[in-house]
This record gives sequence, structure tokens and C-alpha cells, in this order.
Amino acid sequence: MSGASLRLIGSIPSMPVHYYKGRRSFKLQKAGYVKRSGFKAIDGGGNVYEVVDLHIMSASYAIRLEELVNAISGHGCVQIEGLTHEWNYYLRDTCGLAQVSASGKGLNIELFNGGTFTVSLAALRSVIYHEAQYAAIVNIPEQPAQPVWRDRRISPEQQMISAYA
Repeated sequence: MSGASLRLIGSIPSMPVHYYKGRRSFKLQKAGYVKRSGFKAIDGGGNVYEVVDLHIMSASYAIRLEELVNAISGHGCVQIEGLTHEWNYYLRDTCGLAQVSASGKGLNIELFNGGTFTVSLAALRSVIYHEAQYAAIVNIPEQPAQPVWRDRRISPEQQMISAYA
């Protein structure tokens, strides 16, 4: 190439990403995106806030930008509110909570109506600082329930006790 810059054409395909936890492999499926459009939203009290909008599974949510920055810097969790558009953008009731993951590499999102999602903190920061337009939100698959007795080992001294009715 003769110094020409490359550019992406079209959209990035939604490919499943594998991650490993212990011996199990899980697939992360793209569930939506985070975008900072720069618009203001009005809450129930008439206060105006700049928000970061989340689009998860065809639903629109918002996080107040100031609260998101505080949550990312390690000051607890942040509320996720419903977002509607009628002449202006309006914040509705609280629909979930988000907080930084235990590893410190992602923002975990838990919606009250079901579903747990995550977004990379590096990608989220680039959206907040206008370095990128979008950050992908992926679905965290539910862990299969394991029976309590499955991994329990019985020592040779122990005896099996059975109950008679």
C-alpha cells in the first residue's frame, strides 16, 4: 500500500467470543451497544442531565454521565434508567444497576427484568471521551446450577446414611 489509510466498510459482524472459566468454555453474544450521543435527558423532577445511552436487546436505557464517571472511578454502583423520546429525551424509572467488575476490566450491568451484561471499561472510556462512537455490550451467560453433592468427596471413614420412613 502506498501510504493509504485503511477504513472499515460496513459493520463489524456479531461473532461469538469465547471465554474460559475454570474448565468450561462460554460464548459471549453481543447484546447491544453503549453510545454517547451528547443529548440531555430530563428526569421526573425536571432536572436536566447529560446521559450515556445503552441499547440492550432492542430496549433503550440511560446512565447519567456524572454518576457513570463516579462509578468507574470506584465509587459504588450506578442506576440504569429507562429512556423515552417524546419531543425531548426523558428518564423513566430505574431498570437496573451497573458496577465495575471484580477484575476491574469491565462494567457489569444487571437489569431487573432479567439479564446480566458487561462492557469493557477500556471501550467505555473511549466512548465517554469521544474517542469512539460505540462500545459493544455482551450478554453474560447464566452459570448452570450444580448440585451441591456433585463435587463433594466422601472420605473412607464416613458412612452413607439413609433415611427410612
